[in-house]
Amino acid sequence: MTLEEARRRVNELRDLIRYHNYRYYVLNDPEISDAEYDRLLRELQELEARFPELQSPDSPTAQVGARPLEATFRPVRHPTRMYSLDNAFSFEELRAFEERIERALGEKGPFPYTVEHKVDGLSVNLYYEEGVLVFGATRGDGEVGEEVTQNLLTIPTIPRRLKGVPERLEVRGEVYMPIEAFLRLNEELEEKGEKIFKNPRNAAAGSLRQKDPRITARRGLRATFYALGLGLEESGLGTQYELLHWLKEKGFPVEHGFARAKGAPGVEEVYQKWLKERHRLPFEADGVVVKLDELKLWRDLGYTARAPRFAIAYKFPAEEKETRLLEVVFQVGRTGRVTPVGILEPVFLGGSEVSRVTLHNESYIEELDLRIGDWVLVHKAGGVIPEVLRVLKERRTGAERPIRWPETCPECGHALVKEGKVHRCPNPLCPAKRFEAIRHYASRKAMDIQGLGEKLIEKLLEKGLVRDVADLYRLRKEDLVELERMGEKSAENLLRQIEESKGRGLERLLFALGLPGVGEVLARNLARRFRTVDRLLEASLEELLEVEEVGELTAQNLLATLKDPAFRDLIRRLKAAGVEMEAKEVGEGPLSGLTFVITGELSRPREEVKALLRRLGAKVTDAVSRKTSYLVVGEAPGSKLEKARALGVPVLEEEAFWRFLEEKAGVREA
Repeated sequence: MTLEEARRRVNELRDLIRYHNYRYYVLNDPEISDAEYDRLLRELQELEARFPELQSPDSPTAQVGARPLEATFRPVRHPTRMYSLDNAFSFEELRAFEERIERALGEKGPFPYTVEHKVDGLSVNLYYEEGVLVFGATRGDGEVGEEVTQNLLTIPTIPRRLKGVPERLEVRGEVYMPIEAFLRLNEELEEKGEKIFKNPRNAAAGSLRQKDPRITARRGLRATFYALGLGLEESGLGTQYELLHWLKEKGFPVEHGFARAKGAPGVEEVYQKWLKERHRLPFEADGVVVKLDELKLWRDLGYTARAPRFAIAYKFPAEEKETRLLEVVFQVGRTGRVTPVGILEPVFLGGSEVSRVTLHNESYIEELDLRIGDWVLVHKAGGVIPEVLRVLKERRTGAERPIRWPETCPECGHALVKEGKVHRCPNPLCPAKRFEAIRHYASRKAMDIQGLGEKLIEKLLEKGLVRDVADLYRLRKEDLVELERMGEKSAENLLRQIEESKGRGLERLLFALGLPGVGEVLARNLARRFRTVDRLLEASLEELLEVEEVGELTAQNLLATLKDPAFRDLIRRLKAAGVEMEAKEVGEGPLSGLTFVITGELSRPREEVKALLRRLGAKVTDAVSRKTSYLVVGEAPGSKLEKARALGVPVLEEEAFWRFLEEKAGVREA
């Protein structure tokens, strides 16, 4: 083999191994066996040993892969210092920032600014030499951070190689956890009785610093980039606005909501608009970052000891309020887990009145040292869920009382069992478990049985008309009209809704049944993988672990439920009632027969685009193959783009994708 032949094969092998690493560690959906993977890796190792000049620091053979790190993260010095930002909390302070610039430059404003969302995450620095990623590190003290390269590379949008960039380059950004992933992670931790994260930033930091990159890969971290350190001068860029577009062109994810503004009044206009929209963002933002747009002015202004003089963080008002914990009640969920709920003196927070707050589990209460009667500081975790930040112990009077856990179920009186820090009711006939299970089954995102509200569920259980969800399909009109406030018309409407729910399909049914750890996404993945409930019931632990989003604990809990005789009996009775037990096939539509795969970040949420394609009759999959009709490419595409090109799959950039939909299906981008 000649050197040139070896170079071509080495590059091919590296691309293949990176692709399969992504399938295995990030998507949990491998396409090849371990033996096949090992063969590719061995071939690459042998070629690199035979041709040492082809060795490279970014080769898969030079990386730890997915093995847990054995020591603490090693310190690494940033080539150029990373700074913090000074803060402004009012328009007056923003205007004072602009006045300082005017004095320093000897010029009168208004100046042009670029305004960006201040994503609340963990600052990181990526260092490249000759376009190859050498390391990724946390900011640390600005001079020295922790090297977390392997964990950063589990974020699929972070490029390993760059083209057309300065020889030495630092790219700065933020690693964050989307709110949806944060809430899902805390729910999983709470179910296991483990310590939950206080906010998405802490969750992102804790996830990025996992010793095992496989755990990091499952946490759903994302990144956004917004600055250059080393290499800024050599880039030839003139403005921050151009810099953000340059980063996008080089394959880095960039938060798409940045804007230009003229002077402090222009910034204020953007700020007020984004303040109203902050709770609609998929990530937590605690303000906006305001930067002078012209980069040459940055050199003129320079830095203080801790922050640049040309930029400032204009913070949103803190959404935290003081109130008092009046009482604690205990609720029983559909799995039997007992959750303490704090009753608060009502307080207006984040656009709504808050009077109840989840206290999660025993560990959470112990860590806070929370007592009934305490004054507490509350906020909305992820901008959504009311939560206690801390106890104001300085306001204690001595009249506060400790929180006592019940020894018996507050709903049925059965003795509770304790699993670690989690308390459960083991009684399968507990009315609270029945109520919650039926309520969830009938909810909009599950089987969507309109008219089956909480009051009616309580009446049905009280009268003994239902014991579980299968009994809903045995209800008769004469049973329902006997109930208070239930006329013939209402009874007929409810029975029609129950009948229609039979055809929702396997995906909705699996979510509705409240299987352990199974949310909407995992229900869809299970339905797609197994296609029928009978096939799912016979799944092995290994087969469950092959499903995207399924980890070891989820797989074990799922397997136990699927083998449980009571669950199998429930499935049998639902099947006998005529409930559909198969995954729905793609419907007919203008895109019938076409298969789409999406890579990169689109201007609209990916799940929304997938749902649109399915409504139009298309099939949407996660893996590129020769059967793929089109690959839709957003910002910062991953390895799917390389594979599509190798297979000759047509590629649609986002703008071309929307033109395609308008032409084929009459759908325009909203």
